[in-house]
Amino acid sequence: MVGVDEVGRGCLAGPLLVVAAKAFSDLPQAVADSKSLSRSQREQIFEELVKFCRFGEGWVSCNEIDTRGLAAAMRLGVSRALRALAVDKNEQIVVDGSVNYAPKTYRAVELLVGADGRIPIVSAASIYAKVKRDRYMTRLKSRYPQYGFESHVGYGTPAHKEALRSYGILKNIHRVSFRPLRLIDQGPQA
Repeated sequence: MVGVDEVGRGCLAGPLLVVAAKAFSDLPQAVADSKSLSRSQREQIFEELVKFCRFGEGWVSCNEIDTRGLAAAMRLGVSRALRALAVDKNEQIVVDGSVNYAPKTYRAVELLVGADGRIPIVSAASIYAKVKRDRYMTRLKSRYPQYGFESHVGYGTPAHKEALRSYGILKNIHRVSFRPLRLIDQGPQA
């Protein structure tokens, strides 16, 4: 079975990451929905997961999200993740959510809202995706320390919105097409 989950869909900044996961051994018992775990718990489980699973990553840049729209970006991310994992067209795929973003060539796709909390391989994809994207966003701290990416990792927190008002939108980092971002009284374009 292949599990698929994403992270970063609702962010104001940073890429979308879709991850497809397949286990080649029994998963650790601590696997759970990434949202129910602390950052340190996710990091610890991540280190274990890479011993038990293979992962395919489907990164979608802010520019691709702005240009294509979120639904098309999700389809692109799912397609990239499944290709990166070399998923066979007949393998069973469980996707967290209610919308099928997988290419029609995949024949056994099951959609399940809350799969990231109920299906261990989807939980594994959820944790892996969250850790990888958080690490990416944290690395932006060295280039843009005033934005606080290491703490909000791109989500629309009050601190992030205040940074946007003070310092403006970062080209290629912020999603300029997102309505919430357009509603913020922004400072200069960076």
